[in-house]
This record gives sequence, structure tokens and C-alpha cells, in this order.
Amino acid sequence: MPLKVAVQMDPIEAVDIKTDGTFRILLEAQSRGHELWYYTPEKLAIRDGTVIARSRPLSVRSRIGDHFLLGDESELRLASADVVWLRQDPPFDMSYITTTHLLELVHPETLVVNDPFWVRNYPEKLLVLSFPHLSPPTAIARDKSVLDAFRGEHEDIVLKPLYGNGGAGIFRISKDDCNFNSLCEMFFEASKEPVIVQKFLPDVQYGDKRVILVDGEAVGAINRVPPPGETRSNLHIGGTAERIELTERDIEICEEIGPLLRRNGQIFAGIDVIGGYLTEINLTSPTGIVELERFDNVNSAALIWDVIERRIAEKT
Repeated sequence: MPLKVAVQMDPIEAVDIKTDGTFRILLEAQSRGHELWYYTPEKLAIRDGTVIARSRPLSVRSRIGDHFLLGDESELRLASADVVWLRQDPPFDMSYITTTHLLELVHPETLVVNDPFWVRNYPEKLLVLSFPHLSPPTAIARDKSVLDAFRGEHEDIVLKPLYGNGGAGIFRISKDDCNFNSLCEMFFEASKEPVIVQKFLPDVQYGDKRVILVDGEAVGAINRVPPPGETRSNLHIGGTAERIELTERDIEICEEIGPLLRRNGQIFAGIDVIGGYLTEINLTSPTGIVELERFDNVNSAALIWDVIERRIAEKT
């Protein structure tokens, strides 16, 4: 049965169709005959208790430089859609959080993917705290004495913003690095938020593995290798994607966190694993499905839509 699908995403004209997971999800939806509507986050609103978005009909195609066609803009009641995709990229700021509150008002009658309540309550770097036995030593604090003690214990550490994304603001601090105090001051002056510190994992030189989970089940992984002289492996800052197999440790991690994700409506998730340690659980706008399909011919987008269609069929 064709579904009416609204997608809340960043400007589609800026999408790199060779790597963008949202675009791949839209292509799969269109191939199944679903009706697509597109809007950006600032077009989302609520009026007199009704959640609306100034949206445009959308069609997509795999043609670089000519990958989409939009119809005329009109007001769409999100309750009239079967599915709403929450696929804007972080930052995970108050603007993002506000969208989750508005979308929560139409979910689950309209299926929002991922469930906005749990997206809001499961920030990437905080959800891993529920699994300390799977993660590297970690501290989150604004109290400098806590950060000093952590550095004193582990010596070689990584310092990063708690709600950062895309590798921005990540610093490796070795035991002899004299910049630690200055970096803490910089973070604390820029924001009232705490920071996160983790023990540095030397195995990052071999890659930061992104494992894709669909409805709590691992479907495959890619490895992101940092460029020379870097500890960050994010693809948009020069990291290289490589084919890699799931290990027993990866499967063990997924089997432990998968039921929680499934139970709380996180249909599409991506976890980061370095040297056998779980470092992040990405729910806001996971990436990696395009690379996984290219390396292993795993169509994650199809698996995701299978789950969505099944859940909607179960409601009717």
C-alpha cells in the first residue's frame, strides 16, 4: 500500500547523492510507490494544536546535479502523513530538541522515524553511559577537578563537546600536553554545558567502525580510517571508508543494546566501535548505509522500509 511520507531534512539541493543516507532512503521509498513530501526544520510549526509544515511534493533520481524535483509549497498537516522522517543533521541543540517535542505530538498515530521522544532522551554520547562495561573509561563534567583527576588516571585522553557532531571540537590530550587547561577554559566560556573526556584508544589508527542496526539488529559495518596525522575518522574531514566484517565483539555489543533500541522505536541506528569499545550510539541522523551497500551489497534502506511498512500494517 502506498504511504504518504514526509521528510524533515537539511536543504536537499546540498545533498551529495553519492554518500547521503537520507537520499538513499528516499530513493527506496519512491521505488516502492510511496508519496514523498519535503520540508526543512524551520518550516515546522504548530498552530491551534495542529502540527504543520510548509512542505513540497518531492521526486528524486540518481542524477548528479539534477537529483530532485519539487512541486509547489503548501501547508501539510503532519497527522495526515503515514510516516515522518526526522533526518536533519545535528547540532543537537534547542532547535533540534524543539522539533522532537512537536513531532512527538503526532507520533505514534503518524509513525515518526526515529521515535522523537527517545531521540531526544538518547543523545549520542550519553546513551553509551548505560553500557559502561562496553565503553572506554569516560567522564562527563564541568567540574575541572573531575577532569583533572580523569586525566591524571588515564594520561592520554580525548576531550570533546558533549553535544558536538561531525568530529568538530575533538582534541587528543597526551599526558605532557600543556593545552588541557586552555582547552577547558575555551569550552567553558563558549558553553554552559559539561564536556566529555574518554581514555584515548590507540586502535583508532586502524579505524572507527560504524555498525548499522535496523530495528535493533546488526546488518553490516564499514570502517572509517583517519587520514595521516589525524585521530578523527569522520568521512567529511578526510577519513576513508573501507569494507570490514562484523566481529564477535561487534555482534555481542549489538545483541546487548539492540533490544533497547527496538523497544523504543529506534528503527535506524549507527553505533561507533573502536578497538572493541562502544564509543557512540547515533540515532539523530545515522550515516553509512550508502557505503555499506557499495561494499557488501546490503540494501539497508530496503530493510528499514520493510520494518516501517510492517509496523504500519500492524496498526491497521
